[in-house]
Amino acid sequence: MVLVIQLLGALFGLFLMYLAFMNYKRKELTINEWAFWTVLALGFSAISLAPEILNPLIRTLNISRKMDLLIIAGFMLLTGAVFYSNIITVKTQRKVEELVRKLAIEEAKKREK
Repeated sequence: MVLVIQLLGALFGLFLMYLAFMNYKRKELTINEWAFWTVLALGFSAISLAPEILNPLIRTLNISRKMDLLIIAGFMLLTGAVFYSNIITVKTQRKVEELVRKLAIEEAKKREK
């Protein structure tokens, strides 16, 4: 059973690399974003196939199980992703508000004439 889960994890990592590459080719990702997702997918695949590579880190951090480490790392990654997404959303919202304001002013000037 463990081998099946390991293979599924490695296949997921390969699929993630494929998706990142296809989005990069469509110019939907920059080279830096593509590199980030590729490294993340390679790391995920490596940990899936050889979970014992986490042992030195687990001993150093004094964590009792590998799953605990992965859950902590997952929460950290999700928190960072939500924070980044929020920053991008706020920036986009401000740009839209500015654009709408400019368009409204231009429309009002056209009506005055």
